[in-house]
Amino acid sequence: MSSTKSALITGITGQDGAYLSRLLLGKGYEVYGVLARRSSDTLWRLRELGIDTEVRLLDGDLTDLSSMIRAMEISRASEVYNLGAQSFVGSSWQQPLLTAQVDGVGALNVLEAVRIVNSQAHFYQASTSEMFGLIQAEMQDEKTPFYPRSPYGVAKLMAHWATVNYRESFGLHASSGILFNHESPLRGIEFVTRKVTDAVARIKLGKQKELRLGNIDAKRDWGFAGDYVEAMWLMTQQDRADDYVVATGLTTTVREMCEIAFSHVGLKMDDHLVIDPKFFRPAEVDVLLGNPAKAKAKLGWAPKTSLAELITMMVDADLRRLSP
Repeated sequence: MSSTKSALITGITGQDGAYLSRLLLGKGYEVYGVLARRSSDTLWRLRELGIDTEVRLLDGDLTDLSSMIRAMEISRASEVYNLGAQSFVGSSWQQPLLTAQVDGVGALNVLEAVRIVNSQAHFYQASTSEMFGLIQAEMQDEKTPFYPRSPYGVAKLMAHWATVNYRESFGLHASSGILFNHESPLRGIEFVTRKVTDAVARIKLGKQKELRLGNIDAKRDWGFAGDYVEAMWLMTQQDRADDYVVATGLTTTVREMCEIAFSHVGLKMDDHLVIDPKFFRPAEVDVLLGNPAKAKAKLGWAPKTSLAELITMMVDADLRRLSP
């Protein structure tokens, strides 16, 4: 299948960027990615999916409007996906100004570049369930009030409202996906699911003895990133832009998630798990539970992968990586 459609993705080297790139390439898109060269090996996720030579990488940075304008001009993108971010909640307390610049002002830069270069392009903003924070409803949907509890959530809320503002002020086809936690074997090691699956694999292989975590009673709505990028694409295909919660509608404690991982390799969690106070956050988000009814009704989207399938997939991937 061939197509003249071109997509531009910020954060292309991240988990979601890699899965979205694979999805779009499979649909015949030319895929361009903005690459901020800040770390030594940024392309491992694209390599893992076997698409590192199929995407076109452009030097640029969310904090630099001129590079975003150039990326829009070079890519001639008809769809723009802003997935780039300082995405680790824990780090946002240590780097609040950087997080605000990259996640908040960065989104504004991409919106401005779209407005200046091609206001007909369809724009997607990666919003987050962390904007709900101190939850104002037992189950969160598009109408639930926001109450962010971290600098990350605050910065993402700015980007979310900027997206709404550009949609309403300039008529941009600008949609936000309010994604709840979504994980995969490509997740960064600093995130709790991957920290758990990597540790379980190491303990099983005799490379370490314990797993240290903070609040294991926190509850999250966890899905598979490979499922969630389909919702992103579907949003950009709609006649009208809108905001959608993307979630499984199920919530699970960190403790239960750990039990799935340990039991998959025949280990007892209580023999290896240590609660370490240094991993508790200054302000905790205790429960997140999304209601994806609107995404199901309007986009025809539903998650395909259960939490047990997801965690076992991640443990198996880490076992393969770590085995001699």
